[in-house]
Amino acid sequence: MNSYSQAFAWLAEAAHWSGPAGIPQRVLEHLGYTGLTLVIAIAVALPVGLFIGHTGRGREIIVPFTGALRALPTLGLLIVLALAVGSGILAPLIALVILALPPIIAGAYSGLESVSREVVDAARSVGFTGSGVLWKVEVPLALPLIVGGIRSAALQVIATWTVAAYLPLGGLGRFLYDALPNQDYAQLLAGSILVIVLALLVDGLFALIQRLVTPRGVSAGRTADIRTKTQSPTRKDPSWLAPEKA
Repeated sequence: MNSYSQAFAWLAEAAHWSGPAGIPQRVLEHLGYTGLTLVIAIAVALPVGLFIGHTGRGREIIVPFTGALRALPTLGLLIVLALAVGSGILAPLIALVILALPPIIAGAYSGLESVSREVVDAARSVGFTGSGVLWKVEVPLALPLIVGGIRSAALQVIATWTVAAYLPLGGLGRFLYDALPNQDYAQLLAGSILVIVLALLVDGLFALIQRLVTPRGVSAGRTADIRTKTQSPTRKDPSWLAPEKA
């Protein structure tokens, strides 16, 4: 029996689907950690990204800063924070929020920057205030890229919360770290499969949301050229033959 057969046999055992250490409980824990991380990261990052995209100010500071955050080694940051604040959920939560900030900020400001300036100027010309332009024009048109940033952050957070089980904590990473001392490679591979499946399902959900929030006339984050349909001239209306006035 090869490793994958052993892993699927492990997944098929009824004992692994019940109890406080069962697969459903670990999945719920993992989703809970991920959801909490994303809520905090969105609350911090989205206003920053919208401010940059709407005003154009702060980009030269925030963009390099978020780029530096991407370069941080997550496991190293996790250990440093654990030594500083102690074991528990706080250290990995801070580390994972830091990991989730850059893609959400980037999705927000790049989404607003992708909105045509002609559309923004037209909204201002008909009387929209600054906040009106932001929430009624820019944000709706930028939603696909905003959701795309959250989607990217969600995948990173799901994958990295697996590492946080090192502290120890719950979640799907528990299967991996519990299997290592016993060299239970079937459980190790089964836990990895569960993380992959969960990530794919969440990615598919965000892909669906991204498609649903895409306004008509918007493709790949850009405003399409939408022309209003006019009645074609006919011979019954000879005015179309008249030359255009200068």
